[in-house]
Amino acid sequence: QVQLVESGGGLVQPGGSLRLSCAASGSISSINVMAWYRQAPGKQRELVAGITSGGTTNYADSVKGRFTISRDNAKNTVYLQMNSLKPEDTAVYICNAVVILRISYNDLEVWGQGTLVTVSS
Repeated sequence: QVQLVESGGGLVQPGGSLRLSCAASGSISSINVMAWYRQAPGKQRELVAGITSGGTTNYADSVKGRFTISRDNAKNTVYLQMNSLKPEDTAVYICNAVVILRISYNDLEVWGQGTLVTVSS
C-alpha cells in the first residue's frame, strides 16, 4: 500500500545539527500533509513540525527557529533540518503523512518506523 521510511538519525553533540529524511512509496497519487512527530523515553508522542502540499508550515514552540521542515513533492519526501540541538530534543523521530491513494483517491494516514536522535556530550 504505502510505506514511510525515515533516515538520518544518530548521535550529535549539543549545538550540533542533523537532517532527517522521510521517503514515501507505494500507490500514491499525492500527499496532502507530511509531518514529523517525536517520542522521548517515557513521554507521549508530540508533533514537531508539519507541512502542507502547498508548503505551509507549522512548528512546535519548542523547536521554532531551530528546526525547518521542507518537502520535495517530486520525490514524495519530507525533510527535517535540525539546528542548535539540545539534549531535550533526544527522541525517536517519526514521520507521518496523509496520502491520497491512486485510483480510489481515498486518503490514508501512514506512520513510519522512526529514527533515533540522541543529543548528548
